[in-house]
Amino acid sequence: MKIVAINGSPRKNGNTSLVLEAVRREVEAAGVEFQVFQPGARVHPCLACYHCLNTGSLRCVQTDDMVNDIIAACIEADGIVLASPVYHGGIAGNMKCVLDRLMLAAGCGQNQLCHKVGGALCTLRRSGGMETYQQLLGTMDAMEMVIVTSDYWGAVHGAEIGECRQDTEGMEVAAKLGRNMAWMVKVLDAAKNQLPPPESLPRTMTNFVR
Repeated sequence: MKIVAINGSPRKNGNTSLVLEAVRREVEAAGVEFQVFQPGARVHPCLACYHCLNTGSLRCVQTDDMVNDIIAACIEADGIVLASPVYHGGIAGNMKCVLDRLMLAAGCGQNQLCHKVGGALCTLRRSGGMETYQQLLGTMDAMEMVIVTSDYWGAVHGAEIGECRQDTEGMEVAAKLGRNMAWMVKVLDAAKNQLPPPESLPRTMTNFVR
C-alpha cells in the first residue's frame, strides 16, 4: 500500500515540506509507503488540447516537467495527499497547473482516481487557509475519491521556514491526517475482496450551450 503526496510549494525544504514530514512519520509508522513529489516552479499550465482525454493515454503531451511522473504515481497509489502553500488567498500557481493536468489526464476520461483515499493540507502566513483547503478538497471531490480528514481543518501556520513547528495544533492535525489516511487505505484494502466497490459509470459532460 502506498500514499503519494504532491507538494505544491516552489520553495525547497519549506513549511509545506515540514508538514508533509509529519504526515510521513505517521503513515510509515503504520506500515504504509509514502512518497512526496515536489514539481517546483517550472510547471507548464494545461493547454486544453484534450489529447490526454481524446486518446485515453493517461499522459500529458507536455513532457519536460514532472507532471507525467506525478500522474503515473497517483494512478498507482492507494492514497493521495494534496499540499499547497497559500498564495494570495488560494493554491500556489504551479500547484494549480499540476492539478489541472492531473485531473484531466487521469480523472476526466476513464477515472483512474475513483475511490482512492484523499487528504489535503495547506500552509499559510495569516489568512486564506480555508479557501485553499477547500480548493484542494474540491479537486478530489470531483474525482469520486474517498476524502479523509483530521480533527480540524488542514491549515498549518508559518511564514519563515520552520515556523510551522510552532503551530502545535496544526502539526498535530497533519499527523492525525496521516494516521487516518493510513488506516483508511488499510480498510479499503481489507474490504476489497469482501465488498466490491460500486460501479463507476462514465459521466455525461454538458455545458450551457447543449
